[in-house]
Amino acid sequence: MLQTNSILTIPQTNIFLMKTLRVKLSEADFRKYNFKSNQINFNELIDIISREYARKALWECNEIAAESGLSQMTMEEINEEVKAFRDAKNHS
Repeated sequence: MLQTNSILTIPQTNIFLMKTLRVKLSEADFRKYNFKSNQINFNELIDIISREYARKALWECNEIAAESGLSQMTMEEINEEVKAFRDAKNHS
């Protein structure tokens, strides 16, 4: 049996390199966004930012509902609106 020695060469990539990003923020913003530590990973930062965007979007929806009178609707009225929309959609 003939044996040969092979060398497997794997190209070097940057997928295992980590970078550090330093961000300065005020103490007030640190507390506002509920940071727990001076060091967080990227996924934690994305979660914090996503929660803030969701909070702002919800607040804007609340304001629009109040301005248009939707916030005064009862659950019965909301259910009737949803049913009417679905019926119209299904019959189109």
